[in-house]
Amino acid sequence: MQQFTQFDGLVAPLDRANVDTDAIIPKQFLKSIKRSGFGPNLFDEWRYLDVGQPGRDNSQRPLNPDFVLNQARFRGAQILLTRDNFGCGSSREHAPWALEDYGFRAIVGSTFADIFFNNCFKNGLLPIKLPAAEIDALFALVTEQTGYRLRIDLAAQTVARPDGRTIGFDVDPFRKYCLLNGFDDIGLTLRHADKIGDFEARRRIEQPWLFS
Repeated sequence: MQQFTQFDGLVAPLDRANVDTDAIIPKQFLKSIKRSGFGPNLFDEWRYLDVGQPGRDNSQRPLNPDFVLNQARFRGAQILLTRDNFGCGSSREHAPWALEDYGFRAIVGSTFADIFFNNCFKNGLLPIKLPAAEIDALFALVTEQTGYRLRIDLAAQTVARPDGRTIGFDVDPFRKYCLLNGFDDIGLTLRHADKIGDFEARRRIEQPWLFS
């Protein structure tokens, strides 16, 4: 998993509350358990004017010009600004996979659905909760100023605006540790690879019938 330390990125505003995981990545794209390849179908029903299906060439599909990610000023955005209850609905892990595969590194909002919030940390995506008043101010700034960027410092737990204002945010210490070091669940386990190897070697001697 990619480490998350300090990061400066372009902000895209998704001004909708209660965005569910089926909107983030529709159900017909859940046939794969690979973590990659979902970015082209992120927000598929809002992003395109036709109905998306697995295996289609998305480069030939008609884009919805009114959808925020299709607007030139927000192309290449790596920070998604959201409203209340982002990631609600089913608990599909494909939702953070699609966001991360598209290129987002962080999501800034007032509230998140619990399971989606947890899945983000497990997949290298940083969800940041800020007070509703701060979110309102950021939406106004992003709308008014082309190329609006934020600098996120996970170690310091701050979001810095271009005007110099710094906003603090809370994060669970263990989740912070994992993101700073790039550890997913498998990475955490592999820190103990030597001990695991010793245990398996000892077990072959003490319980050889398990390996016959």
